[in-house]
Amino acid sequence: MTKKIVVIEGDDASPEAMQPTVEVISSLGLDIAWQYPVVGEDAIEKFGTPLPQETKDMIDASDSTLFGSTSGKTGAALGYLRWGRLTYANCRPTKYLPGYQSPLADPTGIDFVIVRENLEDLYLGIEGDVEGLANLGLRSRTARMPLAEYDGRYAIKVITEEGSTRIVRKAFELARARAAKGLSAKVTCTAKYNMLSYTDGLFRDCALKVAAENPDIEFETFIVDDFAHRLCARPQDFDVIVMPNLYGDILSDAAAGLVGGLGLAASGCYGDDYAYFESAHGTAPDIAGQNIINPTATLISAAMMLEYLDFNDASERLLQGIETMYADRLSLTPDQGGKASTTDFCRTLTDLISN
Repeated sequence: MTKKIVVIEGDDASPEAMQPTVEVISSLGLDIAWQYPVVGEDAIEKFGTPLPQETKDMIDASDSTLFGSTSGKTGAALGYLRWGRLTYANCRPTKYLPGYQSPLADPTGIDFVIVRENLEDLYLGIEGDVEGLANLGLRSRTARMPLAEYDGRYAIKVITEEGSTRIVRKAFELARARAAKGLSAKVTCTAKYNMLSYTDGLFRDCALKVAAENPDIEFETFIVDDFAHRLCARPQDFDVIVMPNLYGDILSDAAAGLVGGLGLAASGCYGDDYAYFESAHGTAPDIAGQNIINPTATLISAAMMLEYLDFNDASERLLQGIETMYADRLSLTPDQGGKASTTDFCRTLTDLISN
């Protein structure tokens, strides 16, 4: 059955990575129908809104979405893909491949995935002026002063039992899948539960309950600042790491730096009945139009999408091709010490995986 994939190319240099990625996937001869909805500035010009209903309908009728990085009006589509489709699990793999330009003396063996809760925490965007809290009679546990004593602003952090439990279960599901492939499969939970005992403490407690349901999977938990140190000092110690939204956003970018940078940072965002895939790097406006953006993150995200759509052989073929590219240092982009263009990289990869 034909798989319908929505493509949203993103902003600035992002389309320069997305377009040749689609060409690479198309070369594999899969039964895929690519669809390109109108979003962002084009949609505003045509429909008066960055995300018209027909675009939402196209996403809803598709099997998945491949999304480029956004810095502008295309972000409306990203919001719908996340909160509209309830894609609560943002999975960001970090794996060192020989040939990556890692800053570490020995990055060998780094192979883990950060499982970030994707819908709640501070990302609900509930903010306001501190004076608005005055009538609530709230007091800080630490500051010893009325909350509205000074001018300022606040943000509300929300951690729910449902959201925490399902993201931890996703982490254990991924650990079990790793174990089936012969990989190490420990689950690590991290949050700031020593200070935020009511919110992050709930996240940790939910993780402990799910861990008790899966006694065959090794489990550990660390306070997030301790974990950050451990991640930098010994990243090889981790397999599947689950955490609330904000920490996951920050630490997954830090993790990419361990192996060679954000140009290598892929991600997939999974819900119960839908998933979309996007590179985790930004739109790189400083190199837009130069055809030198590293497409690796977009390509690995696409490989994750192919696996989600049960094109498992094609996904593995694509990943093996990328490994060969770096191991043999073929047509690498400037961020990885090469001189090739984005299209050169993808053309060479296409030749590799087509033979």
